Amino acid sequence: MKRRILGGTGISVSEYALGAMMFSSWGDPDPDNGIRVIHAALDAGINFVDTADVYGEGESEEIVGRALRGRRDEVVLATKFHSSMGPDANHSGNSRRWLLRAVEDSLRRLDTDHIDLYQVHRPDPHTDIDETLSALSDLVRAGKVRAIGTSAFAAEQIVEAQWVAERRGHIRFRTEQPAYSILARDVERDVLPTASRYGMGVLTWGPLGAGWLSDKEIRPGIGRAKLEADRFDLSNPANQAKQAAVAELRKLAADAGMPLTHLALNFVLAHPAVTSVLIGPRTPDQLTDLLAALPSTVDWSILDRIDQTVPPGTDLNPDDRRHTPPPLADPTLRRRPEAH
Repeated sequence: MKRRILGGTGISVSEYALGAMMFSSWGDPDPDNGIRVIHAALDAGINFVDTADVYGEGESEEIVGRALRGRRDEVVLATKFHSSMGPDANHSGNSRRWLLRAVEDSLRRLDTDHIDLYQVHRPDPHTDIDETLSALSDLVRAGKVRAIGTSAFAAEQIVEAQWVAERRGHIRFRTEQPAYSILARDVERDVLPTASRYGMGVLTWGPLGAGWLSDKEIRPGIGRAKLEADRFDLSNPANQAKQAAVAELRKLAADAGMPLTHLALNFVLAHPAVTSVLIGPRTPDQLTDLLAALPSTVDWSILDRIDQTVPPGTDLNPDDRRHTPPPLADPTLRRRPEAH
């Protein structure tokens, strides 16, 4: 499997990264099954594993930790913090108080003395980015973390963080982890170009569009479609547009001589800003199918036809962005108090 350098860090990572979200009660809670998939991925040449503390409330990190015993040195290990890990309001967010506790919990669950890439899972409007970068820099200097990154940050938040790091003498973010697929291309507008401008590595997730770009029929009320009904409800015009696009993309995949899943993965890898694409197989068979997509390239004529089906920079369903900026989610941030 080809390797790429992660955001100027000098760290060599595989084009595929193994996402471990499903190795928990969020997917398959049987640790033995998760360990088998992780070992198969490592044996196939994947050296990049990504998880988060919130996946199964720590279950995923524990399973990853068990799977990497005896193999830790061959793996670039990434995890994330931010999401709520309990009823206490201070057990979440990007504050120094929480992240210094969160990293110790993750190190214990992962059964390791360091994290190769520690990522801010989401922006926190209540915490100054200077506060977060200061604490993360201390972790890097203490040797508990090797590099730091972000996930689902807007372009302007990436720029602010880079500026603050330079002015305050902090360690800077080296990576960004956005959602990116043929059906969700909004990050092409500014997130990917901004990450490239700052020499950041990009680790993308959701290349199969939560199943829309798999070879399975989307059936509302079943599996993932039941958990995230807004993204699969076929009475929604946005999802009808996705359904029509998928029908066209199946034809394109056939013309390209590959399954739709392989077209979707290679589309993401074709973007020059992308370092690695996260895959999230739950079974060895699913892993085998995804691995078969490499090494492949997509002809420019096929990429041009994809652009005609889903224009560059377009999200067919805005709900696919997975993170709504606070000024859009909270009316009080865009209305004067006297207007109430």
